[in-house]
Order: sequence, then structure tokens, then C-alpha cells
Amino acid sequence: MSQRLAGRLIVLGITGSIAAYKSPEIVRALRAEGAEVQALLTPAATRFVSPLTLRTLTGHAVDADLLDLLPDGRIGHIVAADSADAILVAPATAQWIGAMANGLSGDVVTAACLATAAPVVVAPAMDGDMWGHAATQSNVARLQEAFGYVLVAPEQGLLASGSTGIGRLADTTTIVDAVIAAIGVAPVREPNAERRPPTVPAGDLSGRRIVVSAGGTEESIDAVRILANRSSGRQGIALAEAARDRGAEVILIAARVSVPLPDGVTIVRAMSVDALNTALRAALLPPPLGAAVAPVDAYLATAAVSDFRVAGGPAAEKLRRGDEITLRLSPTPDLLGGIAHELGARARRSTLLVGFSAEASATPRAHEKLQSKDLDLIVANDVTAPGIGFESPENAAEIIGADGAVTRVGPAPKRVVADAILDRVAALLTSRAGE
Repeated sequence: MSQRLAGRLIVLGITGSIAAYKSPEIVRALRAEGAEVQALLTPAATRFVSPLTLRTLTGHAVDADLLDLLPDGRIGHIVAADSADAILVAPATAQWIGAMANGLSGDVVTAACLATAAPVVVAPAMDGDMWGHAATQSNVARLQEAFGYVLVAPEQGLLASGSTGIGRLADTTTIVDAVIAAIGVAPVREPNAERRPPTVPAGDLSGRRIVVSAGGTEESIDAVRILANRSSGRQGIALAEAARDRGAEVILIAARVSVPLPDGVTIVRAMSVDALNTALRAALLPPPLGAAVAPVDAYLATAAVSDFRVAGGPAAEKLRRGDEITLRLSPTPDLLGGIAHELGARARRSTLLVGFSAEASATPRAHEKLQSKDLDLIVANDVTAPGIGFESPENAAEIIGADGAVTRVGPAPKRVVADAILDRVAALLTSRAGE
């Protein structure tokens, strides 16, 4: 496969839109084309995507403050402006477009665009009425006609407000193709690596082995029906992606999910409680003589495990409609509690255990689970709160440590919540390594 951006430096400017959660996907697509990428963030953008994630994905320091200097003392946004083959602003908010159209350099993204001679590609994302407003359209026209910027128009689709309209960030492939076309056959602007933004060390989970369980288990009622739950697997998959992007080797044990499974991780499918239990034990509790199996640094138990199954097992044939049917249910085993108990007998401190408590008024119950299961961290979220939790792209949570420390995050995209959880995991692993 040809790499159409080989040798190029693309500066990705990210502004404060909820569509900023797609920026890691854009980075990966640019790098797949051979580009070197540096990220510049407005202050609002840091609320939607973790600078640490972008630093790990790009291999470059992330610039989010006009007053910050690079480690070598240079002014970050000026270095980016002078060495970029193109600046891509994606997503671009109405506020940023308005500031840029009027030359108001109040953030590093606008400042870099003002200071560069490279082509600038702008991919807006915003509410449909905001995109259609005369002020926004006037500002967009000025960027195109007076400044020569390339516009990647937003698409029709479901918007953050819940309505449908034009305003959704364009498809990643469309955006990358626009960057390639804008550069054309121009020579590389700055071939000297020493004059480009400096690289940074690998991610904070490099060399770590992380197991994540995700999705909802299902238990058969008969030959065609199941007992299931509403878990989409989004939070677990976001954790697997974030851990991968921070350098970890990731094993994702996936039950029933409603979103695509990620690339770059080892995937094990386990639909039932028993199948999940078998997969977890194979990953976390290898035989004592299995010295060739690498140890697991952390297990993040996001899977929504069925609490009950049909007593005596499912019916062999499909149950027929007609008379009332009474299902007798029996409890399933506590998988995380069992794993914690067995790890306790096998040098427990070698693997961090992170549990999840998703229920109404989750925090009191989370403290009980943290202690009873001997966990290192537990993530509590109230599944009855509107707009977050099961089947939603957003979440809000309290991350509670065995030491009593609490981190609150959200409401925010589940990728942002995932990075906040992994911040705590990485800090605990570093702390233990120093003991």
C-alpha cells in the first residue's frame, strides 16, 4: 500500500467540539498514509480528548497553551507553523471559524494558522442551525475566498443535540483525501527533523499487558431466546482502544456488543457467563507451570455479567406461545470476586483489578464492592441518569481507589472517561514499580 503522505508533517488542530473524540481516528489515518502528526488543541478541546492520548498516538508533545514552550525552548505553535506541510483543523467549531476569519489569535490553533504558509484544511462540526446561520456562512466564505483555505464540508447525520441535520464532521477518509489534495506535489517544507516538533517517549502503558472484558453476557432460555442486558460494550471497547493507543498489549474479551470491535488488540469472544469465566481464567490465571505466559498488569472488568440464568439449563426446543410460562432463575457465579480470590493466593499484587458498578445510586454499592472483592479501583456510574451509561456514547463516573481517592469525570465521551480511568491505572502501576 502506497503511503501518500510519506515524509510529510501534518499539524492537526483540534477545537472544542464533541466531535473531537474522533481525533485519534484521524491521527491513525494520517499516520497510515505515512505522515508525521503533531496535535494542537484549543483549551476547550482538552475537555473532549486527552492530550496524553494524542501525545501517545502522535509521538509528539501536544501544544495547548500559547505561552508553553517546547522542551528545547522553542515556541511550539511557531515551530508547527514553519514546518507543517499542511495544517488540518478538525473538528472546527463555529467559534473557532469566527475567530480565524477575523484573525483573533487567542489559541494555538489560530496562531499557527496565522503564522503558516502551508495549506490549511478546515473540517467544521457543529449544530445544524449553527452551521446554516448567516454569520457562520460568511466566516466560512472568508476563509475560503480571502485566505484560500480548503473546506471539507460537514455531512448530514445525527448531531450531538439529538437532532438530525447538516453539521456532522466529515468522514475521516474524506478529510485525509482533502489534505493530500491540498499538498499536491509540493516539496516537503521542512525535511530537517531537528527543525520539526521534537518527538517524545512512548506511551505510559508501553510494555504493559492489559485485559479488558466488554459487552453484556447472554444466557439461553431455549433454542432461540436469551436473557441479556442493555450493555453496548462501548465503554469497554473505548478502554481497549485507549490502552492500545497508550502502548499496551491489549486482550479484549468481548461478549455481546453493538459497536465495532477495534483493530490492534487480541480479541476473544465469550458470549455466556461460563464462556467469559473460561476466557478470563485462561488470560489471568494461567497454570502454575505456564511460565511462558506473560503476566497481566491490569484487568478492567467492564463486561456486564448476567446475574441470573435459567435454573436447570435452557429448554432444548423453542418454547411455544400459548399458556403462561414461569422461568425459574438461579444466580450466576461472581466472576470478578472469584478471580480476585484466586489472584490473592497467587501473588495478588502482580495484577491490578478494576471493577465497575453500574446501577442506580452506584457510589454506595461501589464502596462495598471495592472492599468485598479486594479491588484496586472501582468505577461507579448511575445507569438511571439520562443521557449517559448503557447504549449512550457518553458516560459520567466516579473512579474510587482502595486508598479512598476519588476522581470524577464526565459527562463526557466514553473515550475521555476511558483515559481518565487509565490515568489512575498507569499511576498505580508506576507507584507499584517503585515499591
